Amino acid sequence: MKKIVTLVLSVLCLAFFLTGCSNSRVERQSTITIAAAASLKNCMDEKIIPMFKQKYPDMNIQTTYDSSGKLQWQIEEGASIDVFVSAAMKQMDELNKKDLIDKESIIKLLENKIVLVVPLNNPKNISTFQDVLKADKIAVGDPASVPAGQYAKEVLTNLKVWGEASKKTSLGTNVTEVLNWIAEGSADAGIVYSTDVASNKKVKIIEEAPEGTVSKVIYPAGIVRASKHKDSSKKFLEFLKSDEAKKVFESYGFTPSK
Repeated sequence: MKKIVTLVLSVLCLAFFLTGCSNSRVERQSTITIAAAASLKNCMDEKIIPMFKQKYPDMNIQTTYDSSGKLQWQIEEGASIDVFVSAAMKQMDELNKKDLIDKESIIKLLENKIVLVVPLNNPKNISTFQDVLKADKIAVGDPASVPAGQYAKEVLTNLKVWGEASKKTSLGTNVTEVLNWIAEGSADAGIVYSTDVASNKKVKIIEEAPEGTVSKVIYPAGIVRASKHKDSSKKFLEFLKSDEAKKVFESYGFTPSK
């Protein structure tokens, strides 16, 4: 009888051990999904995520990039997203008000600049933001969902030219699309982030948004409350704040937020 009891206990202990190992493997191999503003794609894909993977080789990363407004909507609709990096506080604040973001996890990660961009040949000889009225077509992000478009509208409104400029605008679904229109010459000018221009050799910056015409461009990051991988998500956020990550962001033209 004692032999039988001992055998049963041994089997149960073995099963418990194997289950623990299996759960450990699942945890170590968990996949987190990062939803980030389109303007972060190059930086994230080329440097940040490979560096993170090198530091945490057992952790898998999936990414999705789009306008912050679209990503906000996806989170509101229950998309399986763990970490959200927005190009403006507006989208993060709205998610926080709906209790869809872990409030304690929110950080102000980066800052960017709003710039006026034209094709290299600058066909309309545009030299200032007010000069956008010379353009036949002006490319901006859709202010309804794209932070870069919201900033563009703010600048032009403060310069008292939005009314006329809005009649000539082509509204992009994200900042990447806007930049491509300018590069292709299908728009005479456009308004994007300064960091976007570094990755495109077919456009040039004419002017940075004049001081006082636009709000500070802040990129916040936070963990989605519905995330099933909170520990892994925290590790990713901590990495984004690290000195090594800051150096990468700076090399792409971003300024770490203070």
